[in-house]
Amino acid sequence: MKNKKETIEVIDVIAKMYPDATIELKFHNLYELVIVVALSAQTTDASVNKVSPSLFSKYPTVYDLAKANIEDVMDKIKTIGLYKTKSKNIINCSKMIVEKYDGKIPNTKKELMNLPGVGRKTANVVLSVGFNIPELAVDTHVQRISKRLDLVPQKATVIEVEETLKKKIPKERWNKVHHQMIFFGRYFCKAKKPECNKCPLIKKCKFGSKYLK
Repeated sequence: MKNKKETIEVIDVIAKMYPDATIELKFHNLYELVIVVALSAQTTDASVNKVSPSLFSKYPTVYDLAKANIEDVMDKIKTIGLYKTKSKNIINCSKMIVEKYDGKIPNTKKELMNLPGVGRKTANVVLSVGFNIPELAVDTHVQRISKRLDLVPQKATVIEVEETLKKKIPKERWNKVHHQMIFFGRYFCKAKKPECNKCPLIKKCKFGSKYLK
């Protein structure tokens, strides 16, 4: 496994490849951010971006969504994965924000993770993107490339991946690195067809040696 210096060298290469990487989910305020990130679990950002305009047109505030009819919400987001569970979660999430936080999005990880449908990754994204609080959210892309590039133990859990990366990467870089690693995993080091033949990190990749023969 790569040490701190080697990890930063890898991250620097990825940062040069995607210097302008940012969140691709579309939102206009903290309320919409919480909802779209929650909806994006186990589905693509692009699919969420297709359904969110209709959802927010009908329910423009957290107060509106808190009073929403679940059948209507399901109908609006039915093209994304787990839409039934997500419909229930975002309505209940909105209700809690209204009832417990006076309609304001909380800005601590503990409070966010208490909201229905908001897990650790969603909470980290909201803190990072919405509040500019240093966090390093680990999604499927970050976890995959962290293991492929031997930045973390191969059997590391999501939380262990996050904790390991945080120890090796300077805190002031967490927010940006999260998006850069996602872009690298989403568009280059893809799950099924990674572009190993032209990867600048192939010699540093734990699984790249077979492509160099």
